[in-house]
Amino acid sequence: MSIPANLKYTKDHEWVSLEGDVATVGITHFAQKELGDIVYVEVETLDQTLEKDEVFGTVEAVKTVSDLFLPLTGEIIEFNSGLEDAPELVNSDPYGEGWMIKVKVSDVAEIDSLLSAEAYKELIGA
Repeated sequence: MSIPANLKYTKDHEWVSLEGDVATVGITHFAQKELGDIVYVEVETLDQTLEKDEVFGTVEAVKTVSDLFLPLTGEIIEFNSGLEDAPELVNSDPYGEGWMIKVKVSDVAEIDSLLSAEAYKELIGA
């Protein structure tokens, strides 16, 4: 199972890549595998500022719908519009083309509260 070492992770199975004060967020390989075939990604919080751990959207799979939790406080500045026509990208490329949102982070120090790849591997028993 792929768990890139250069990313940070949450206990809710989101991953974060931070460049300056902009974070790219998606769900992990583990999460997409547990959900199954993803058929829809909904993010209605574009241009809103949310607190860490608030729900920023949902991901719908054939067998369930799951909330998506914001890993860092900030303004949601971009949604991956490619997921509108091809939500399956979350399954096929969760760390690449399957990213979900970009966030202008309010406090980059919050990244220190997220899990390292090693800690995430331990969490999921990988």
